[in-house]
Amino acid sequence: MKRLLVYCEGPTEESFVKTVLAPYFLGMNIFVTPIGAGGVSKYSIIKKELTRICKSDPTATITTMLDYYGLPNDTPGAVTASGTIHEKTAQIEAAVEKDLSELSNLFFNLTIHEFEGLLFSNTIAFESIATDKQLAILKTIREGFETPEHINNSYDTAPSKRIIKIIPSYSKVADGTILAERIGIDVISSQCPHFRKWIEKLVTWAKVDVYSN
Repeated sequence: MKRLLVYCEGPTEESFVKTVLAPYFLGMNIFVTPIGAGGVSKYSIIKKELTRICKSDPTATITTMLDYYGLPNDTPGAVTASGTIHEKTAQIEAAVEKDLSELSNLFFNLTIHEFEGLLFSNTIAFESIATDKQLAILKTIREGFETPEHINNSYDTAPSKRIIKIIPSYSKVADGTILAERIGIDVISSQCPHFRKWIEKLVTWAKVDVYSN
């Protein structure tokens, strides 16, 4: 069984990886383990941590689940990236992988804009923690954007800020994990193009890896 380590932005992502992502890949003979980020306030910290993890465990493949929202400005490509949100994200990921090219077991990935954006893939899933009025507001927000990944990137309008404003009792870790599990990887992938590419890349890697044994 091959191992996939996911370097996570925070506790919410760690819980998602453990509860939702790991079972999804287990059937592909891939054992997935979340690793908490040592800090994401500076790119130098991210680089140091990823270098340490990749070199200390070269037989494992390492990927990341870090937010595009709030990404440190010193991250390669962060200032120069241009185009659509998906093009910008791809450019930053490529720039980071180029900067960390010595780490051959790394798949660098960003979540657009943050984990909570993925939850807008199916707002009906909120019905266990939201009133009909709150569900209607969530639905209206989702319908106002091309994809959940387009729900915008600022302190006041980031996906998590929107959810907490509508549902003050929302718990990022507990509720976020339950909702993601209820929605499922396949539905999230169908709604979120960048997330889908990340999953597809990992699935392709898994298949190639299996066939090569």
